[in-house]
Amino acid sequence: MPIMETEKSNISRAEEVKVLANEAFKAHKYAQAIDLYTQAIELNNQNAVYWANRAFAHIKLEEYGSAIQDASNAINVDPKYSKGYYRRGAAYLSMGKFKEALKDFQQVKKIRPNDPDATRKLKECEKAVMKLKFEEAIAAPQSQRRSVADSIDYHSIDVEPEYSGARIDGDVVTLDFVKKMIDDFKHEKCLHKRYAYQIVLQIREILRALPSLVDISVPDGNHFTVCGDVHGQFYDLLNIFELNGLPSDDNPYLFNGDFVDRGSFSLEVILTLFAFKCMSPSAIYLARGNHESKSMNKIYGFEGEVRSKLSETFVELFAEVFCCLPLAHVINEKIFVIHGGLFSVDGVKLSDIRAIDRFCEPPEEGLMCELLWSDPQPHPGRGPSKRGVGLSFGADVTKRFLQENNLDLVVRSHEVKDEGYEVEHDGKLITVFSAPNYCDQMGNKGAFIRFEAPDLKPNIATFSAVPHPEVMPMAYANNFLRLFS
Repeated sequence: MPIMETEKSNISRAEEVKVLANEAFKAHKYAQAIDLYTQAIELNNQNAVYWANRAFAHIKLEEYGSAIQDASNAINVDPKYSKGYYRRGAAYLSMGKFKEALKDFQQVKKIRPNDPDATRKLKECEKAVMKLKFEEAIAAPQSQRRSVADSIDYHSIDVEPEYSGARIDGDVVTLDFVKKMIDDFKHEKCLHKRYAYQIVLQIREILRALPSLVDISVPDGNHFTVCGDVHGQFYDLLNIFELNGLPSDDNPYLFNGDFVDRGSFSLEVILTLFAFKCMSPSAIYLARGNHESKSMNKIYGFEGEVRSKLSETFVELFAEVFCCLPLAHVINEKIFVIHGGLFSVDGVKLSDIRAIDRFCEPPEEGLMCELLWSDPQPHPGRGPSKRGVGLSFGADVTKRFLQENNLDLVVRSHEVKDEGYEVEHDGKLITVFSAPNYCDQMGNKGAFIRFEAPDLKPNIATFSAVPHPEVMPMAYANNFLRLFS
């Protein structure tokens, strides 16, 4: 076939594939949509629409690094294609890079000066950048910052006679209190701020005393459950407890980060997990995720939710407590559990992780950043992160890390999976994700892993989403982010 006819055939076939990709996207099958857009791009890489559409699918999967790359390719193909700038701006916004986003939305406005939607979104982005500049200007230097926890005396807060919710008698958080609090939350009632302060201040003391890497010992004949991201899906959290029992010394759990954000019952989730930890520190272990940070909470809803349901002081207090969460756990010296993934260099030892000074907001590079943000990849070696933070690592990286540290398995979370889990890297790495039908739209199952000692064979249970009150995900998120999703 002559070259011209081959090109025409490829262009025509690419359009057909794009239609299939659009249908997959509409059905929330974003990974499938990405595969199909990729096929269309391979047939015709000079169509900016394909690149921008694939960028949008990456945004839906929170793969913002890949989205920025694709949107930039769309702009290179057609510098006047406004959706290229629009998608890249949306990806930058989702990463909290407001200044970069602003430049792209200014470009959208230049290309489409009479578009009211473009005008409105540019104004929202300008407001976000102004707010950021103001916050930076008034922030005290790190050396002068005082702990907000030191200024709170919950004993001095009166509980009104008409308050009928859960109460803590004295200083001890009991199972009866936790059950009553959960029941109140189930019926959308608030916990009195006196008891909320008491729980969060107690958990701060418990977490501060822990190392950055916590060793967990499971005696022979006992079991241990690991859960992944819950993301503010309180009713699904209760379903886990329904299926697998409440946390106790005989039924211990590890929740592996990303307790908050996205889902609009994040406060209920975090207070429930914290209360169980206060009740019995060995009944529940908590690891930091990339969403236990100020920058994420500001964007994805937790900050707005806490401000709405409690107060500004609680926003600061939670930010402080999140910096106390451990970064990693090792079960019976054999199973390494972290939220994100492994490292950009070989030779990292468990002692290096223990030595991390974690009492800070997550940095943008280094071991702590990589623990919270990295993802596995199917091919060997290391590659850039599809998220734009951390890195991607292959089975060879996993194998070497396990060998060097005399470990058997890596368990991590951080990524939505259709079945709630995925076994990768020749069975040496398991991803577990515990937020079913993530954001009320992904249609995925949730999962948890139950390990029985001494063999510690992973028994994976999956479950579907349960109904929740009519409050949409991201209900408390910043208005500007909702505009771009």
